[in-house]
Amino acid sequence: MQIKALIFDFGGVLMRTVDQTPRRRWEIRCGLPKLGLAKLVFDNPVARQATIGDAQSSDIWKYVGLALGLSNGELTDLESDFWKGDKINSGLVDYVRTHSVAYRPCILSNAWPDARNLFDSITDLKIFEEIIISAEVGMAKPDSSIFLHACDQIGVAASNTVFVDDMAENVDAAIDLGMHGILFENTAQTLTDLNKLVG
Repeated sequence: MQIKALIFDFGGVLMRTVDQTPRRRWEIRCGLPKLGLAKLVFDNPVARQATIGDAQSSDIWKYVGLALGLSNGELTDLESDFWKGDKINSGLVDYVRTHSVAYRPCILSNAWPDARNLFDSITDLKIFEEIIISAEVGMAKPDSSIFLHACDQIGVAASNTVFVDDMAENVDAAIDLGMHGILFENTAQTLTDLNKLVG
């Protein structure tokens, strides 16, 4: 086994929601259960369309605003608050930086059409050789096509890659293609699993 590339999911792995307080305030205000706001934002028909580039981020927020009965001003505040608890996973990024010469680091993210602007604005992500965004390529995990596309983009066989994601179905799909999969549960566990595979 020769590992040549490390491919990481972004949301939930490289970017973590470390403080749920801003979202929880809106959940209480709108009568949503705990973690209900994230479910509403990410798990709705418009968000699924946006993930493959068939809708815009603004369409998702309009959907959320209508679902919660919010004014335009309230919706603007909610969108701002929604991301306030997110923080780059510095422990994992440091690992990638240390190993970026030996192993080609890449991101494979199910993300909306405007995600490229966010990724370009984060200095820590400059170490990644490729950033593949589902909305830009019209396919999303766990579809096998996007994993094959990622391998083609970096010119590395599936069997020579390690894929890290926080969704079991995505990891399973990668493993089915011959990739080495790691299910992210927490940073310490993921670093241990990476070290077992690549040192």
